[in-house]
Amino acid sequence: MRIEARPLPAQLPDLGNLPPLLTRLYAARGVQSAEELDKGLARLIPYQQLKGMTAAVELLVEALEQRQRILIVGDFDADGATASSVGVLGLRLLGAAHVDYLVPNRFEYGYGLTPEIVAVALQRQPDLLLTVDNGISSVEGVAAAKEAGLKVLVTDHHLPGPELPQADAIVNPNQPGCEFPSKAMAGVGVMFYVLLALRARLRESGWFATRQEPNLGELLDLVALGSVADVVPLDANNRILVHQGLARIRAGRARPGLRAILEVAGRDHRRITSTDLGFILGPRLNAAGRLDDMSLGIECLLCDDEALARDMAVQLDQLNQDRKAIEQGMQREALAQLKDLPVADMPFGLCLFEPDWHQGVIGILASRLKERYHRPAIAFADAGDGMLKGSARSVAGLHIRDALDAVAARHPGLISKFGGHAMAAGLSLRQEHFGAFAAAFDAEVRRQLSEDDLTGRLLSDGQLDATEFHLELARALRNAGPWGQHFPEPLFHGVFQIVGQRIVGERHLKLVLKTECGSVQLDGIAFNIDRDIWPNPTLRWAEVAYKLDLNEFRGNESVQLMVAHIAPR
Repeated sequence: MRIEARPLPAQLPDLGNLPPLLTRLYAARGVQSAEELDKGLARLIPYQQLKGMTAAVELLVEALEQRQRILIVGDFDADGATASSVGVLGLRLLGAAHVDYLVPNRFEYGYGLTPEIVAVALQRQPDLLLTVDNGISSVEGVAAAKEAGLKVLVTDHHLPGPELPQADAIVNPNQPGCEFPSKAMAGVGVMFYVLLALRARLRESGWFATRQEPNLGELLDLVALGSVADVVPLDANNRILVHQGLARIRAGRARPGLRAILEVAGRDHRRITSTDLGFILGPRLNAAGRLDDMSLGIECLLCDDEALARDMAVQLDQLNQDRKAIEQGMQREALAQLKDLPVADMPFGLCLFEPDWHQGVIGILASRLKERYHRPAIAFADAGDGMLKGSARSVAGLHIRDALDAVAARHPGLISKFGGHAMAAGLSLRQEHFGAFAAAFDAEVRRQLSEDDLTGRLLSDGQLDATEFHLELARALRNAGPWGQHFPEPLFHGVFQIVGQRIVGERHLKLVLKTECGSVQLDGIAFNIDRDIWPNPTLRWAEVAYKLDLNEFRGNESVQLMVAHIAPR
């Protein structure tokens, strides 16, 4: 792992009356004007710029006016769960008479609006199928729904394939011909935008003359959660949505289920950050879809009863504990496969499979392998009937979905189906094709990446002076976000003397560090360290990459370094 300086523009932009450090941090993340830092809702990109919005609103207005049955078909991850919840809650607030949801069980039906899910949906006798966080690749499923006489509205954010489904309307910023500037919205963000457009149309038609017009801002806590948990890039538009959602949570105005998950996790809602959305709330919500049924997560988010919401939050927390145990076992098996393989002989693109690996956890395993070995990784599980299901994670410089597309083009029939984003994707193939696919994937990665791309690097925002390790700066950095994908939390580096080191929680390294000049002593924590290396009692000096954070204990605050990388000096 090497530490490099984060690139800065030749000339720093004028961002108003900001401290020089914040100006430099924002400039390094592509901010070019003070307007981009305005996180007011009025700065959201207008919904009118989304292609297909007019047709989508017409479908929904008709459904509301005619008291039609609307069935939302979601995905089984946190984005799908929050998008389903936002759709149900928002449409009910706007006066829909009949709104329900259906989430495919990932182990029985797989992803998206498949013909099999349409058959299940028909048992609910809907008039309108509304997909959230899926549908753009559901050509056969939409055709089955249309053949059954249903109207179909697709809302999604995934990249489309060569053929679009013949839905009655499609809202997706990534569909061909859509000029919406933010291509990075999560599925929950797209659904929220549809509700904004629908409310505006209903307002124009006098719909609210006899009913109260809702404040859709009440849904922003869920929009923020889904956006961060889905790891979408936090461009200026997404930062507004996440900031506003965090503000609601901190003010104690989040949904009862969301508050319950935080309470069970032992987190103070008043101090929640975007990192907490991604690493505390997101995994607990995702655990339902990974191990059981995402309906539990959605019911928790929809619940208005505090006691019932807490009961469901406890169940989600237990599922997350189970998920961690399963993941750790899978990780040990994966590392055992690779432990005798020299790095020089390791494939550029990793593909691993064990028959007993859990389908719902392979995505996390792929992420862990990618982080450890700094190369694209795909973990496979047995999906039954001779099929394998794979979950892929990539590194900078390799668009993983496009890489799978290239493999499919060079080796027709090798991959049964695939889809995804630049950094994450999913695929299915026959078990007898695993060896051939692993070789083809490695060859494709080698075509696109060099050895230098696989060494792993951390981009640092520089070194902090000993006088800068104080609470005021830590608070300013926390409040300067929200930080997230493509808008990373500030990372600094420096050389420190190791005064103390011990293991806490079995896998974490607690450190006491002194600045190089010896004038400041600091606490540090490194999560999920390599127990084969740490603790190292003989090591006295280390180069440390870290985030400046606040540690809150028994009502007292202190500066703490969140260690991202530590190496002997």
